[in-house]
Amino acid sequence: MYRKEKLAFGWPGIDARWTTSAKSGVGTSFTSTSKVWYSISHGILNEIYYPQVDQACTRDLSLIVTDGKDFFSEEKSDATHHIKLIARGVPGYHITNSCKGHHYRIEKEIISDPFRDTVLQRIQFFPMNKKRKDFKLFMLLAPHIGNSGAGNTAWIGNYKGLPMLFAQRAGVSLALACSIPWKRSSAGFVGTSDGWQDLKQHKEMTWEFERAENGNVALTGEFDLQESNGNSFVVALGFGSTPEEAGQRARASILENYESARAQFIKEWEDWGKTLYLADKKNSSPKYFSISAAMLRVHESKRHPGGLIASLSIPWGFNKGDDDLGGYHLVWPRDMVQTAGGLLAAKAFKDARRVLNYLMVTQEADGHWSQNMWLDGEPYWKGVQMDQTALPILLVDLVNRETHLSEADIKHFWPMIRKAASYLAANGPITHQDRWEENAGYSTFTIAVEIAAMLVAAEYAGLNNEPQLATYLRETADSWNASIERWTYVTGSDLANFVGVEGYYVRISSNKTFESDVPGSDILTISNRPKGENTCPANEMVSPDALALVRYGLRSADDPRILNTIKVIDATLKLDHPSGPVWYRYNGDGYGEQDDGRPFNATGIGRPWPLLTGERAHYEVAAGNLSAAAELLKTLENYANETGLFPEQVWDSQDIPEYGLYLGKASGGAMPLVWAHSEYMKLCRSLKAKRIFDMPSQTRERYLVNKTGSDLFIWNFNNQFKYIPKGKILRIQCLFPATVRWTYDDWKTYHDVNTLDTGVGVHYADLSTEKLDHNHKIIYTFYWQEAGNWENKNYTLSIDKEPSQNRAEAQASPPDRDKIKLFLPS
Repeated sequence: MYRKEKLAFGWPGIDARWTTSAKSGVGTSFTSTSKVWYSISHGILNEIYYPQVDQACTRDLSLIVTDGKDFFSEEKSDATHHIKLIARGVPGYHITNSCKGHHYRIEKEIISDPFRDTVLQRIQFFPMNKKRKDFKLFMLLAPHIGNSGAGNTAWIGNYKGLPMLFAQRAGVSLALACSIPWKRSSAGFVGTSDGWQDLKQHKEMTWEFERAENGNVALTGEFDLQESNGNSFVVALGFGSTPEEAGQRARASILENYESARAQFIKEWEDWGKTLYLADKKNSSPKYFSISAAMLRVHESKRHPGGLIASLSIPWGFNKGDDDLGGYHLVWPRDMVQTAGGLLAAKAFKDARRVLNYLMVTQEADGHWSQNMWLDGEPYWKGVQMDQTALPILLVDLVNRETHLSEADIKHFWPMIRKAASYLAANGPITHQDRWEENAGYSTFTIAVEIAAMLVAAEYAGLNNEPQLATYLRETADSWNASIERWTYVTGSDLANFVGVEGYYVRISSNKTFESDVPGSDILTISNRPKGENTCPANEMVSPDALALVRYGLRSADDPRILNTIKVIDATLKLDHPSGPVWYRYNGDGYGEQDDGRPFNATGIGRPWPLLTGERAHYEVAAGNLSAAAELLKTLENYANETGLFPEQVWDSQDIPEYGLYLGKASGGAMPLVWAHSEYMKLCRSLKAKRIFDMPSQTRERYLVNKTGSDLFIWNFNNQFKYIPKGKILRIQCLFPATVRWTYDDWKTYHDVNTLDTGVGVHYADLSTEKLDHNHKIIYTFYWQEAGNWENKNYTLSIDKEPSQNRAEAQASPPDRDKIKLFLPS
């Protein structure tokens, strides 16, 4: 039944959902003139972002083909898709969608207009078994303006007489225009009165509604194919703060020559690409280096220079609605530092410098960075991850090594370094969350970057005339480094016996571990696993995270403890796939699809991460196994899609086509993952140099060459250990001036030691405990000088038991095998 009415029925539409995260392409214009970003999957445009890269404004923009009678075909689901870059290293795309029933072929080119805020598609429609006049071609647009599918308003209108399809929400507008006439157009509510419902039922547009207000809306337009010259026409989706501004931009893009926009789009990207290291026009550069560099740059904000999001995707987006505003289009300082490292590997020095400036601006007052944030610096999740405070310090040093910062630059970045180092000293080495944003405690990866950052900060303290602070930071780093095995290396566990090694580094030990003298004896709660399957002994959980001890120069690649750990990692976390080996994050990981392929929904099973293949390759570089590292580089390339995008995770089980899951291909996690592209680029640079590109020289010299140890053992209120190694000086740290009163003979005698001020918010007192024996206990309390009162509580530390006694107790009390389960990947 034909309906032509002003208002669409079916308000507000069904609950909004996003779409697949496995993108086949993402892109934007190179310059900041055009502030739109686009993503592509299944042969169609998905999320388009405006006015900045963390604000999605559409769900998808696709074509439907009918014959007006009984034929209905969606290009995204009823066609096969082939996509390629329009030029090497240029994030514009040529797409061929071929009907599975051989009725038609659609060819599209997608770019953004380099002169304005518009996404352009040049479309060609080729009938295959009938004439063009026998088909009807429609475009469907689902606005999700400002990261929201709800609350959008859509209507049919015009700009200066050119018919357009409009939508608006929260001060942002879009306008869809075409170089050929719209025969019909309509606005409706998704799931009730939208064009898809109409076309599916009637195979032609029988509904024409002028307006759909304040809901989950969709716009539909029918092209007049008989008006397309040379079987080619252009569609422009313009954006602006008002409908008029969006319409003006769309019309300007339509009226100007597409070929000139295309040529400019390519030229800008190619000109930048010519400046990059390892990227040339002779096809001798690594296979995906150029497009990886472009992926890094694509994800940078144009309104907040240097701000880089993690991915232009929403993991398992088709199962998520407006309650997941962020997706991965947020800033994670960790990912951003890794991305800056990739830019430095390409010698894109100005780009990396912008990242440093952005980090300075967004650092919190106390010195740390938020778990993640919007591009304006507003925190999204509120967790604290100590590696994200340490990594920016390492980035300053990497920029310095690559670009030779001036004395003025070093002074410029020193306040940021100083505040970050202060936060690390006051709160480290434990972390509230590890780099996978889950467990608290002593993480091998986090500790490695914290120690490296403290040594780098010490060097810059010296360069900025703070020698006493430099000494303190080095002493702290040395003490932490000397304690790594105490905190994270376990021996004699069931898993060690199972693999046949003496011991290994665990993924993480909780901050309660050291209430006993048996490391790794605590039980970890595993995030994202169902109740009853979400616990594991800390000494049974391993991760490739331990390789950071080599990556950041704290342990040699041939250290027997590292070699043992690699055996355990490979026995529990390695997947041998025809494309090459790939590793899981840790045993028991729950961040991935369900076992039957259903999307992750707070619980699941973790899948392998290709970036961990890159991290393993870096270990092989450190070990001098360059041929093995080169093979792993090829493996990483094997996991890229047809345009060179790297996924966060790959599917590790039998194919499940209904969920788009195929063995060895991208899972429903993020794609592209910018961090993975950065790891690839750094690996290319490391192979070229035959050494790890981003290993700090300070750690390598101090710990691998000079073998510097420590006579200090540090206690603070975040690290309330119960035992201290024999022969160590006990350093007591606190955040306020204090007198530490202590005894080793149960208060028969005592000593008072006043704390010293480090100048970075930490005060410490060194207690002369280095000559105490195994039977001694250290008892101490605090007199708070500013408050003028005593703590009224005693703290106790025992000297470690003799090693022979520990061994005897371990042999006398083996673990109860019935209570321990080896968590292996799915």
